[in-house]
Amino acid sequence: MSAPDGAGGGPAAMMLWVSAFLEAQAAELGAARNTQLAYARDLRDLAGWMEARGLDFAGAARHDIEDYLVSCDAQGLSRATRARRLSAIRQLYRFAFEEGWRKDNPAIQIRGPGRDKKLPMTLEVAEVDRLLEAARQAGRTEADRQRNTCLMELLYATGMRVSELVSLPVSAARGDPRMLLIRGKGDKERMVPLSSPARAALRDWLATRDTAEDAARSTGRAGSAFLFPSRSKDGYLTRHRFYLLIKEIAVAAGVSPAKVTPHTLRHAFATHLLANGADLRSIQTLLGHADVATTEIYTHVLDERLKELVLEHHPLARPGGTE
Repeated sequence: MSAPDGAGGGPAAMMLWVSAFLEAQAAELGAARNTQLAYARDLRDLAGWMEARGLDFAGAARHDIEDYLVSCDAQGLSRATRARRLSAIRQLYRFAFEEGWRKDNPAIQIRGPGRDKKLPMTLEVAEVDRLLEAARQAGRTEADRQRNTCLMELLYATGMRVSELVSLPVSAARGDPRMLLIRGKGDKERMVPLSSPARAALRDWLATRDTAEDAARSTGRAGSAFLFPSRSKDGYLTRHRFYLLIKEIAVAAGVSPAKVTPHTLRHAFATHLLANGADLRSIQTLLGHADVATTEIYTHVLDERLKELVLEHHPLARPGGTE
């Protein structure tokens, strides 16, 4: 690929670098849309910072990039955000080096800030039960309640990422399936089993959804290919709408909405499986983790919970307990 006009000089040329980089990420690595959007935001922020200082991608040196990262720290950005921005910068310059746009990679030796090592928040089984029950009552219409029940049951039964859940094709749900085929990050497919409550919720919602779709087609509207159709740009329920919905369900269930997100249901799925004897490799497969090291975080979650149980309930851990 030839270098963009101006070879990175000036704001327009820097945006061409970003566009070319993102196109290559999508074509060669199958980068997910959300990943591409994050890269685009981070690199545009860098380009704006450089432009304000008379710099550009082609001429920036290592100390310039380090100054940018210092400015990110001064803004109060989290370590995770700063680490992600450095990762985007490194990949942009690696791409530019491979394309011959630069003869060096000024970011290659910059050490990142690392990530905050926080254990993922999870939920107790009783709290999940209350959420699932509240979902059956959440919604203005019976159709809304069936959809919400199906969303929550599927999320907890499979541990899907929210993006995987809301974009499920309706074809995956046909025939009362015992297993769901999920297309995850990098277009990798995996099979996950469905619990009996999830299958029942899926059957009920599918019947209601199909009736609504048939009625829509009779008026000339095109049918939807998605299990959870909506009028959004993508044609399915948005992640943002589901995020707000799960908060509403948490309030109705009497569970703190601060600890309930679609991702905490995914964490609950994993930790509850582990607590009941599932092995890490199986959980890794079900979650769609590329590396079992990612899955191992749940062993630490379980260890912390066991410590809490001992401290809360063991007589020797109570004030005045016998040593």
